[in-house]
Amino acid sequence: MMRVNGEVTDRISALDRGFLYGDGLFETLAMVEGEPLQWSRHFARLERGCQRLKITPPDGKQLLTELRELCAGKGQAVAKIIVTRGEGGRGYNPVSSASNWVVQCFPWPDLPVANGEQGVVVRVCELRLAAQPLLAGMKHLNRLESVLARAEWRDETIAEGLMRDTLGHYIEGTMSNLFVVKSGQLMTDPLQQCGVAGIMRERIISLADSLGIHCSQQPINEQQLEDADELFICNSIINIWPIRRVIGRGDYAVGPVTRQLQRVVKEALKKS
Repeated sequence: MMRVNGEVTDRISALDRGFLYGDGLFETLAMVEGEPLQWSRHFARLERGCQRLKITPPDGKQLLTELRELCAGKGQAVAKIIVTRGEGGRGYNPVSSASNWVVQCFPWPDLPVANGEQGVVVRVCELRLAAQPLLAGMKHLNRLESVLARAEWRDETIAEGLMRDTLGHYIEGTMSNLFVVKSGQLMTDPLQQCGVAGIMRERIISLADSLGIHCSQQPINEQQLEDADELFICNSIINIWPIRRVIGRGDYAVGPVTRQLQRVVKEALKKS
């Protein structure tokens, strides 16, 4: 199901700059009984991204109404919001008359891992993320790096691929953010050069702080990954998946810090 600028349709202009140039951004949300989880955080990030790209954001109340209507009666579902600069003619000059927004509702995904909460196997991708500080952290529509990285494997027992930058630092997964646990503390990349600042990543950093668990935002090198006590990945759909094995790097325990954060995230989502 889909709406474009509030109208029920499955069509959008081929002249839209999101289609032509990836000129826009998006949000992916978990929906439970017709309600979006972590809505305020998702919309705040959407607004921040629109400000950075100088795109007029859609009205938050209207978006929320459309999400509820599209996903009503679905139980669990995945919603996606796409905002583009709209139609602006041919060429890179970012001129348009008005932005466009698309709201979609999808069935809950049949994830390749039956119970990721108990721990998953991941691999390291060959593709390296390019540095672009002006776009770092943003969930923009240019996701070819993730597409090409995800195309590197077909084995459904491998849940995710970890992505490094050109300096060899571990940044994120193809669809997730990465956390390292060492001596009871967290580490995650600051995402100042590349990567997506995920909503679940943001929530975990905040919850960890409330629990007295320090989170250092710093580049993660090969040695730090291999020496980790625990590793986990996260996003708004899977929440937290512990990593049991990084192929070619080592095996890891599903330890107490990861388990504690899994519990508090679940409790926090019930209140969101």
